[in-house]
Amino acid sequence: MLLRPGADSPATAGRSDTMEPMASTINYRALLAPVSRNEVRQFRRQARAAGQPWARRQPARMALIIVFAAVALVLVINLSVFLLPRLLGVQQNTAPLPGLSGVVPFLIMGVLAVVAVRTVGGSRRGGDRWERLFRRTRFASDNGLVYAEAGPLPQYPGLIFSLGSARRTFHTVHRSAAPTLDIGSYQYTTGSGRNTRTHTWGYLAMRLERRLPHMLLDARGNNSILGGSTFPVAFRRDQRLSLEGDFDKYFTLYCPSEYARDALYVFTPDLMASLIEESSAYDLEIVDDWMFLYSRSAIDIDDPATLARLFRISETVGAKTLRQTQLYSDDRVGNRSVNVVAAPGQRLKKSNTLVVVGAALLIGWFFIGAVRPLLF
Repeated sequence: MLLRPGADSPATAGRSDTMEPMASTINYRALLAPVSRNEVRQFRRQARAAGQPWARRQPARMALIIVFAAVALVLVINLSVFLLPRLLGVQQNTAPLPGLSGVVPFLIMGVLAVVAVRTVGGSRRGGDRWERLFRRTRFASDNGLVYAEAGPLPQYPGLIFSLGSARRTFHTVHRSAAPTLDIGSYQYTTGSGRNTRTHTWGYLAMRLERRLPHMLLDARGNNSILGGSTFPVAFRRDQRLSLEGDFDKYFTLYCPSEYARDALYVFTPDLMASLIEESSAYDLEIVDDWMFLYSRSAIDIDDPATLARLFRISETVGAKTLRQTQLYSDDRVGNRSVNVVAAPGQRLKKSNTLVVVGAALLIGWFFIGAVRPLLF
């Protein structure tokens, strides 16, 4: 049953609180205003006292300090028993420590210099890291969000969240209150050994009220130079749906072939206009009761312009999608109260092109092997 939401609809009554725009009210001062060292130190003490996992002292830096101290001790001993008497012209019968003669002291001094530079540089970078953490945490707090440097993998049904191994999210800001919003970056690895490859994505996740058919908008603006999709999963071509106007110039829409009418219900002209204007550089996926926006690189969580664009997308594309779908129900189920989509619409069918190509290559290889003795 496909119903257009109306002004007097009981599903929309009293829900203005979840439809308030956010981008225009986001406070970015924490990311831009000067920060004092005392503020950062106090934040670091509080984070460690609270037992935050990301606030622990870094083992690598502690190792550098230990190496620095050990090399300094060896150098002092060598200076006192070997170099200093020679510089003062004092004759000595005591032999220098084994292995600490000739150019060795100068090598030690070189190592000491390198360790000192790295230690100072690491300390400076550590300070920058704490300042970034302070700014991100304050930004999230100022806007009713929660910042996490790293966290457990969310149980999202989006396609990229089930690929590869060693999956992790990082640098995320999220809101649990309706409508749920999560902005962050995500990584996973594929292959093994020398062929291991790390894939990094940025994402925006927004929860909807109703479960919808699986639909994917593959943005043409981030395709490869040859025009091919760089999305990690390919779908059957018979699931492509053409929409009106210039929309096909910006996106390729995939939806289950039995759900073309439902897709037209969701992607109204005003929503298509918002997608073209605001998010034509991002892929968009609607699956179950979630909407995902995907970027081919990590989200720069420290850049107000990047965040402003994503929050603007959430209040335009996200809010319109939420309003447009809150009365949706699948005719094939016949009972709106259960809020489910029938099996044919739950997931897009993946393409078997690679399987066919692989089989063709294998057959060709065997064929060449069989006829080669006859030819030569």
